[in-house]
Amino acid sequence: MAQQNVALFFYRRWNVLFLIVGLGNPGKEYENTRHNVGFKVLEKISEKLGVKVDKIKFKGLFGEATYGGEKIILLKPMTFMNLSGQSVGEAVRYYKVPSENLIVIYDDMDLPVGRLRIRRKGSSGGHKGMESIISCLSSEDFLRIRVGIGRPKGDVVDHVLGNFDPEENQAVESAIEAAADAALAIVKEGVQEAMNRYNGFMP
Repeated sequence: MAQQNVALFFYRRWNVLFLIVGLGNPGKEYENTRHNVGFKVLEKISEKLGVKVDKIKFKGLFGEATYGGEKIILLKPMTFMNLSGQSVGEAVRYYKVPSENLIVIYDDMDLPVGRLRIRRKGSSGGHKGMESIISCLSSEDFLRIRVGIGRPKGDVVDHVLGNFDPEENQAVESAIEAAADAALAIVKEGVQEAMNRYNGFMP
């Protein structure tokens, strides 16, 4: 019986797998732009877990970790935002990730700067990276954590590819920290608990 319990423990530990994806654009010129909030959250998660996201595969950079007895894959697509689905689709198929264990983190203009929103599923809301993922997976049924970047005062492209204003930086840093904690809460405690705790977070 003891041997059976040990076997079941290891089966659960290594076969229940989460894929956490942060969306953004590769390259120094995009590093601190609003569109790269997803990358920033993923980097914060990797920091909390003590792992590097530096292995090359799935048209992106990835790292592996365990948390709360679950295996986690952290992924940063290097395809540029509008083709994010190519990277995510490859990783989902390779690891056979169930839809309820895919978490995508990205920027959202429809939320004030720093506000968080967790959703179990939904449309792209016009976000090109999400459109690509939904198209490549042929499904909208996966978890997402949206980080508010505010509405543009002028051109949308200039807004998302621009840096945050100095007075917004503190709110953004707090939101990045909270979004990282929310993703890990989903893994360890479940999506409902994470939603109860972090939905509507505002620094």
